[in-house]
Amino acid sequence: MEPIHRVQLRPGKENKIMTGHAWVYRNELENWPKTVDAGDLADLHDAGGQFVARAYLNPRSMIVGRVLAREPVPIDEAFFLTKLRQAQSWRERMFALTESDKPRSAYRVIHSEGDGLPGLIVDRYADALVIQLLTAGMERRRQMIVDALEELFHPRLIVARNDSPMREREGLIRERSVLQGGPPAEVLVEMNGLKLELDLWEGQKTGLFLDQVENYPLLQRIAAGAEVLDCFCYLGLWGLHAARYGAKRVTGIDQSEFAVQRAAALAQQNGYDERCSFQAANVFDDLRERERRRESFDLIILDPPAFVKNRARLPEAIRGYKEINLRALRLLRPGGFLISCSCSHHLLAEQFRALLLEAAADVRRPVRLLAQRGQGPDHPVILSMPETEYLKVFLLHAL
Repeated sequence: MEPIHRVQLRPGKENKIMTGHAWVYRNELENWPKTVDAGDLADLHDAGGQFVARAYLNPRSMIVGRVLAREPVPIDEAFFLTKLRQAQSWRERMFALTESDKPRSAYRVIHSEGDGLPGLIVDRYADALVIQLLTAGMERRRQMIVDALEELFHPRLIVARNDSPMREREGLIRERSVLQGGPPAEVLVEMNGLKLELDLWEGQKTGLFLDQVENYPLLQRIAAGAEVLDCFCYLGLWGLHAARYGAKRVTGIDQSEFAVQRAAALAQQNGYDERCSFQAANVFDDLRERERRRESFDLIILDPPAFVKNRARLPEAIRGYKEINLRALRLLRPGGFLISCSCSHHLLAEQFRALLLEAAADVRRPVRLLAQRGQGPDHPVILSMPETEYLKVFLLHAL
């Protein structure tokens, strides 16, 4: 068995862990092991010496400890298999509440801290799995995780998309690799009636942004007959859903040439290529130019990447979010709809709502709030850990 360090928390610092938070910072610890390697296990004890949690450590990381268990259980393949079974059972139960026809073929199996496995992402695409080992603690247990995934899912293919910048902060290299199976890494999945052929080796994240799957049907009652502008479209899923729900015309904008080419291919694959077009452009510049040309739309979607990676840059990010929303509101026809999203966990929902109100006030336009959504149930939020609640989706109606 691997050695387990003993670490004592400072008085009162055990409370957040006992209510579900998974991160430990160096200034929350009373002592630190004399010698520790990245990924070593440690038992956390409170000031009175009582066991609190079992975590893995990394002296190179700002977050020096991440909690794996709140009982002194072995961290072995059986541990990961149990966690995976619990997570899969949760997904099956949640999806059964809303879907009665076909099982979902693309969803997140493990959402890091949200499923009690900080630093691990597992996404399922039909018979293929894509994993991200984001921390040294999870990288060190790679084979245990892969063996547990094989036993539970028997996948045709397992791809590791370990190309996140977070790995560098953990002292790890960025890489992509096929852990099981082999090329090609293409897979076909179905989402809300759309057929999506994906390349799991290329693109961002693990292939798709799966956190919006249950939000796309917001378009069902507002897209019919609409002229739509889908900004930061990536693979065009908002726009393709709009077309499926009856949009007259969809224009998608993204700065990635790869993304717009794939979006166009998906539009053709689903028979929407005559109504959908995609182009590579800077969205900020594109919105300014469309405003100059006095263009207008019935429906505009803003789903940008995270504008803020750390709290110090939040004011700058708020300015960016406000600018794109202000310009979108100017481009909306009377009675038009705006879907505005943020995936920056540093930007709270209340702050996002406030900047949307400021943007509407600046263009002197009253708007209705029709819906406020977040990430789907396969991206669980831990109540005591606000960092796990990152996605904000607002549906506005411009009067």
